[in-house]
Amino acid sequence: MVVAYVMVKAYTGEADRLKREIESIEGVVSAHIVAGDVDLIAKVDVETPRDVREIAATRIQGLDGVEDTHTYVAM
Repeated sequence: MVVAYVMVKAYTGEADRLKREIESIEGVVSAHIVAGDVDLIAKVDVETPRDVREIAATRIQGLDGVEDTHTYVAM
């Protein structure tokens, strides 16, 4: 299994909606609105690094209201 954390920067007013949408993505085990440099942190638990890339670079970045993402794979 591959565990990763996706930091999501959202456009103003979009965090609540994005949290619900991100949580509905298969492979995302949790999403939290946070204070700081990013607006949400999503935990991903999948089979391969390719699955992480699909979720972060395609599914999450493709959502309306997402300004930017950064992904960190747990060691």
